[in-house]
Amino acid sequence: MNRNSFQIKSIEFLMKKVLVITYYWPPSGGSGVQRWLKFVKYFREFGIEPIILTVDPEFASFPVLDESLISDIPKGIEIHSTKAKSPFKIYSKIRQRKVPQSGFAGDSKPNLIERCMRFIRGNFFIPDARIGWNKFAIKKAEELISKHQLDCVITTSPPHSSQLIGLELKNKFHLRWIADLRDPWTDIYYNKELYRTKWAENLDRRLEEKCLKSADKVIVVSESIAELFTNRYQRISSKISIIPNGYDEADFQNKEPIESDYNYISYIGNLGSSYPINSFLSEFKQFSDKNPNWRLRFVGNVFEKVKKQILNSDFSQRVEFISYVEHKKAIDYMLESKALLLIIPNSEENKGILTGKLFEYLAAKRPIIFIGPEDGDAAKILNNSTMVLINNKNITHSLQDFFQNINQDVNMSEIEKYSRKNLTKEIVSLIIN
Repeated sequence: MNRNSFQIKSIEFLMKKVLVITYYWPPSGGSGVQRWLKFVKYFREFGIEPIILTVDPEFASFPVLDESLISDIPKGIEIHSTKAKSPFKIYSKIRQRKVPQSGFAGDSKPNLIERCMRFIRGNFFIPDARIGWNKFAIKKAEELISKHQLDCVITTSPPHSSQLIGLELKNKFHLRWIADLRDPWTDIYYNKELYRTKWAENLDRRLEEKCLKSADKVIVVSESIAELFTNRYQRISSKISIIPNGYDEADFQNKEPIESDYNYISYIGNLGSSYPINSFLSEFKQFSDKNPNWRLRFVGNVFEKVKKQILNSDFSQRVEFISYVEHKKAIDYMLESKALLLIIPNSEENKGILTGKLFEYLAAKRPIIFIGPEDGDAAKILNNSTMVLINNKNITHSLQDFFQNINQDVNMSEIEKYSRKNLTKEIVSLIIN
């Protein structure tokens, strides 16, 4: 062993080792993988040596892939992957489609086969269809805990079935278990599209309760999700911490706005039928009729029903669709835009939805057009910026006035508190204390 290798091993020995169990990990793409990839990226700066347990990509059900995220994985960390069983593989073969986004939900009106698939998913795979990973992950986790004498495990979800892995490890080893939930569990917006029976709903609720009450710490991304859980299970309020998604400052380092031939309003990410966009499309038509150099651009997966609606409009020549791109390219599209469009889907619990792109939009320092609940967590964060137009399904503000009177001042102190490095400090404090 050379001197440098010895020094690295010595430093690792002094660090606290923590097992992070996450279904989504590179080469998986999308916002779900980035939360813990970015935390892990900065762990060593705060004395934590992560050990990753994930699913083998050969057995995984990843809706999208992004090989570029592999470069964010810290060199030398232990990564263990296991096989899994997934009904999505069968679904993809039967339907000749990619793995669906958000369960089977969000696309156009389902036919009979699609409804049957959703019923099976909602009632036979509880809490979700990726539960086929659990027995393999639990076996490997037990080996790693024994080998490294680990006393802290972190599980992150969705898929919420991953929390059941943490529950079993907690019961067997009596270690410290931190459960991170990026979305609501039983109240997640697409569950209503899965034709669940009362039996399935009650079982899922019992699993949610057992996990939230058994975990030593519960991390959620927003105040509304914290409120949802504490109102339902009041005795867990003291164990809940709110640590939102954020942006990685390294992704924006030395980057400036990019000039383009057109003035783009860009939406980055998935766009399903539950996203309220009609009022905005009407407003954009009026605005672009008067300002023909403006374009509307969607970067990511746009569900067919929504795409057809836009393509059938009489301003479709001013709209561009770009399929899913790697994360670094998505940031370039943000920086090339004159404004960014953020839409929160319609659901009973949408006030607590805080997508990762919200914080990257802020870091891009572009004006933000927000469509969603005005009393939700996203609106509260955005209202600290002077570059926001709130334009929900009931209220349409003029884009003309917005761009004529926009204040380009940016409150960087408000934005910087959402950097991934600063948020990692909060995670580390929960691990150590």
